[in-house]
Amino acid sequence: MMLGRSLPSRSGSFRPENLGQNALALIGNVFFTFFVIGVLVFTIIAATYEPEDPLFHPSTKITNFLTSTSNATFVSDSTVVKTGEDFMKANETAFGTFINASDVIKAAKWDAEGETEEKEARDCSDEIDKPIDCTDPEVFHLMMSAAIDQFKDIHFYRFGKPVRGMNDSSCHMAWRFRPKEGKTASLYKDYRSFVISRSVNCSLSVVSIGDYHSGGNARKRKKHQKPGFEKTPMGEDDKNSGIQVVGETVNDSLPVVESEKSFDQGKYLLYNGGGERCKSMDHYLWSFMCALGEAQYLNRTLVMDLSICLSSVYTKSGQDEEGKDFRFYFDFEHLKESASVLDQGQFWSDWNKWHQKDGLSISLVEDFRVTPMKMAHVKDTLIMRKFGSVEPDNYWYRVCEGEAESVIQRPWHMIWKSTRLMNIVSSISSKMNWDFDSVHVVRGEKAKNTEQWPNLASDTSPEALLSSLQDKVDDGRNLYIATDEQDVSFFEPLKDKYSTHFLDEYRELWDENSEWYSEMSKLNNGVPVEFDGYMRASVDTEVFLRGKKQIETFNDLTRDCKDGINTCTISAS
Repeated sequence: MMLGRSLPSRSGSFRPENLGQNALALIGNVFFTFFVIGVLVFTIIAATYEPEDPLFHPSTKITNFLTSTSNATFVSDSTVVKTGEDFMKANETAFGTFINASDVIKAAKWDAEGETEEKEARDCSDEIDKPIDCTDPEVFHLMMSAAIDQFKDIHFYRFGKPVRGMNDSSCHMAWRFRPKEGKTASLYKDYRSFVISRSVNCSLSVVSIGDYHSGGNARKRKKHQKPGFEKTPMGEDDKNSGIQVVGETVNDSLPVVESEKSFDQGKYLLYNGGGERCKSMDHYLWSFMCALGEAQYLNRTLVMDLSICLSSVYTKSGQDEEGKDFRFYFDFEHLKESASVLDQGQFWSDWNKWHQKDGLSISLVEDFRVTPMKMAHVKDTLIMRKFGSVEPDNYWYRVCEGEAESVIQRPWHMIWKSTRLMNIVSSISSKMNWDFDSVHVVRGEKAKNTEQWPNLASDTSPEALLSSLQDKVDDGRNLYIATDEQDVSFFEPLKDKYSTHFLDEYRELWDENSEWYSEMSKLNNGVPVEFDGYMRASVDTEVFLRGKKQIETFNDLTRDCKDGINTCTISAS
């Protein structure tokens, strides 16, 4: 019997009235446990994740990347680097409204109002050989109409006032234009020679229009010259809104500090040493943009070394070549107008003159892990980042990784390709009247490596090309072939169907008698500059990109993957 023993008491936690409360507490503990585990997993992933570099992916991926704040991890590539103008949208409104033939007719009627009857009644039989007055509005309107009528594949945005040409019947006129189907956000400048004749009844007509850049007298606008003709003139802000104008006179002289006082008041950032020397151009630019981005963040002038060592991948000798200049490959005029930069040689010259006298101080940083954020309050005149000799820790771009990745913005809009190289691109395109299709044919070493690219050689044979292009390019079209194939006679069978063009067809644009050769020698202190492998690849690529139809090797001609067998999914992602 149990009468002498008390019943076991119930624990308070298992009383019926507490069951609902206990269940809620248990559920809460389970959810909290999952939350902690999730945070832990996310932290581990975030700490160990190294994103691939989208800089060398298709253009849509690159555009998204460059408009974001990501800096990613660098992955080397030997192709032609993309620069700021490649990522600008070709928004028509940014250029103003292009000029139609009807706009010129309206302007001509306005200017000639009341003069028609007088001109019709005149007899000019004694004035046929009289010099043409290039400043006459009638001559201006005639030249504009003739240009619009002849060059049907471009849009005109501005005509400059005509000036006298090389003789009494010649006038020179400049204009800004874009190809009608242009995919790049650039304007181009052309200036041509017009031969004009006068008839017995005083009417004027254009006899002929010269070749691209034949009207040299109209190249540079004179001071105090009245503006030409624009349908919707751009304001000063629009003119400086970051649109590259190819064909203008280049001013890439080195910036100079105005005075000792100006130098003393400045704040400077300098990168010294590092492993960027003689690396591929994409490696160099990726690192340089990190330095420029840090200078922008710190509100300091970037002291830059304009000398470049060209990697062996771009040279005929197969050896790294010193003695190159930043201005050979990039638009220094645009850079110095967009950012505060100084040549390293000029800087040290000024520093040695004034730093002791004026008590200028220097802050030396020898660890790339010292972030730009920690340097933001440094008061010293010069911050010098010194990089050692151990790779990869001596790469400049390491400064922009890690914690700095979300803070330092690489200012891609400040870097454009060399205007002189782009002038060659424009000239080649103009010789085809901006009316051509283009195909990029990769052969070279990849075609020989059948393990990684088993189909490339056969897919880019003349027979295969004719088959692939027949549904893409109309018969008789101008076809520009950008290729690394050394023997262009390889493409001879295509000439039966297309008017084929290759880069070397235009070598007079950079040979010793060319404007490019003369200007580059002057830039290089009188020493001739070789049109090297990187320049060739850059021009070849840019002409290709101006074709109305653009056919790529790995997208359109072959089943092989750009980066070798079994990499298509990775490359496309």
